[in-house]
Amino acid sequence: MSKFKELLNSDLPVLVDFYATWCGPCKMMSPILEDVAGKMKGKVKIVKVDVDKNQHAAEAYQVRGVPTLILFKQSKPVWRQSGVVQASQLIQIINQNQ
Repeated sequence: MSKFKELLNSDLPVLVDFYATWCGPCKMMSPILEDVAGKMKGKVKIVKVDVDKNQHAAEAYQVRGVPTLILFKQSKPVWRQSGVVQASQLIQIINQNQ
């Protein structure tokens, strides 16, 4: 968990995708996140967290369903949403939290 907290303590906003390998909507998020990562290079860190392998992190942020996306700014959650989120919406949210 401390490594995870170190990741969140970044100068850049950190978008965390809490996902599971068995989750269909989670698989739909992968290309969307790759698109966002390409368009937002140097403006955001994107981290994927497998809830089955990292249950402590999921519990700490009360992740009840997957996918759940949480945007952190200086280690604090500033936005979260469960379900598939389109790239354009993610980019807009990241820009609002620069």
